Amino acid sequence: MDTSTIGLLYAGVTLLLLFSGMPIAFALGLSALVFMAGFMPPPMMQSVAETLFSELNNFTLLTIPLFVLMGAAIGKSRAGADVYSSLNAWLYRIPGGLGLANVFACAVFAAMCGSSPATCSAIGSSGIPQLVRRGYSEGLATGLIAAGGTLGILIPPSLTLILYGLAAEQSIGKLFMAGVGPGLMLVLLFAIWVVFKYSLERRQALSAGDEHAILEAEHFSWRDRMKSLPRFLPFLALIAAIMIAMYGGWATPSEVAGIGAAGALLMVVTLYKCWHRKDMDAILTGTIRESTMIMMIIATSFLFTFVMSYLGVTQEAAQWLVELGLGKWAFFLGVNVFIVMLGFFLPPVAIILMITPIILPSLNALGIDLIWFGIVMTILMEMGLIHPPVGLNLFVINGIAPDIPLSRIVWGTLPFIGLMVVGIVLLCLFPDIALWLPNHF
Repeated sequence: MDTSTIGLLYAGVTLLLLFSGMPIAFALGLSALVFMAGFMPPPMMQSVAETLFSELNNFTLLTIPLFVLMGAAIGKSRAGADVYSSLNAWLYRIPGGLGLANVFACAVFAAMCGSSPATCSAIGSSGIPQLVRRGYSEGLATGLIAAGGTLGILIPPSLTLILYGLAAEQSIGKLFMAGVGPGLMLVLLFAIWVVFKYSLERRQALSAGDEHAILEAEHFSWRDRMKSLPRFLPFLALIAAIMIAMYGGWATPSEVAGIGAAGALLMVVTLYKCWHRKDMDAILTGTIRESTMIMMIIATSFLFTFVMSYLGVTQEAAQWLVELGLGKWAFFLGVNVFIVMLGFFLPPVAIILMITPIILPSLNALGIDLIWFGIVMTILMEMGLIHPPVGLNLFVINGIAPDIPLSRIVWGTLPFIGLMVVGIVLLCLFPDIALWLPNHF
């Protein structure tokens, strides 16, 4: 059997296992073991445990459980509601200010916990009812929360960027720095759309003589605003400490993760009184569960790519891509479309760990900056979180707002998918949006 046939069979078996509902780690590991047994010398099976251990014996991987701990500490508290209410108190006078408060709250919370589903749940549970009550359409209310939640895998600290850095052998610190500009760009694009759409809906409501809650407004005095700051400033202080330590070169990503985890635990203990055993059990159990899952995926994905490389599948695929003779931008467009198609069925973790080793040689041959491409790839996977059929954030939103039909939530996210495409185009035209910070620090 030739290498191409083995590669197609390997990919087919892996996708079949993934689509069967089997956990990602088991699907990758089982397909790798089956092909090791069928196409590799028997003694190679004895190296499985050593291969798994050697790949996990990496100090950089310490960032993952520490950032997960940081996110779990924030996610198990009332942090999301406090961030949202504080921003709402300061932005309520701006047209569409309530929508802006939700967008910015998603950005801040995403920077703290690094999890898209957690951001959707924490901000959406408070924000969506308030938005709908004040006349925002259900599509706009749910769409902006679902899209805002995707910022969790782009704005650092980001587990997705850590996994890409490991797969592409790129600096995680540089990837974190490269995610700042595009993250802020998407926040700005989302904010502009929310203000525009709100103003349009308001004019339509007024012209139809509908005095619905869209004309209702909250009122906050300066005293109310100042009272909200003690709940918000600690988040900014923790984010600032992480950014200064990382971008100032004072700490490695692993040490920064330790700072973030310790700061988040201190904050939830002092501000939210989460020192009881029940609270700490929820935080630590969630951290252990998610960290173990991610580490198992990483270990089996390295075994998966090791088998691909040994059988020559990776080299064959890379040679085939080069022989297509595509130019830089034609190849880039083709890879983007391919990643979007995978996003219909697979989560970001699986896409990164399965695809990156295959396209890496072609990216290098065409002179495509791997740090820049990692950011573009992350935005493409953000899109996968808010379009069906997988669309994890869609189901999170549907879970916290069950009275809103899923179809309406999907239609509400479409403009934000378009804004992400605009963001990628801007990154192609102005790559310094992502590269300026890592190139200067």
